Amino acid sequence: MNSQGRGSARFNIMQVVAVLLLLCLMAVQLEYVDAATYTVGDSRGWSFKTDKWPNGKQFRAGDVLIFNYDSTLHNVVAVGKGGYSSCTTPRGAKVLTSGKDRVKLARGQNYFICSFPGHCESGMKVAINAV
Repeated sequence: MNSQGRGSARFNIMQVVAVLLLLCLMAVQLEYVDAATYTVGDSRGWSFKTDKWPNGKQFRAGDVLIFNYDSTLHNVVAVGKGGYSSCTTPRGAKVLTSGKDRVKLARGQNYFICSFPGHCESGMKVAINAV
């Protein structure tokens, strides 16, 4: 009789594990389904005076930004608040150069600049808060 009780408990634990795995998969899918995609600068793309583009938009962690630009003239650099404010690229920063870059937003502040001389200072930068 003891072995039957153990077998039942083991089966119940396996059911619980299966249900938890299923719930985790569903949560991942829901986050993906809820994620929005935004083209930075809308139809103009990643360009000068893009710093005001996020105004009035609500971003969430997991949303995707698409940076469309001429890769011979611009780039995209993820920076911190200091790099954004001073228009400087910190050592080791990831520089994107494809001209069709996709970036998934992290929760909190996300900062991006163009590191070509004078571009960030001309508004080719964007700060986005993702909740």
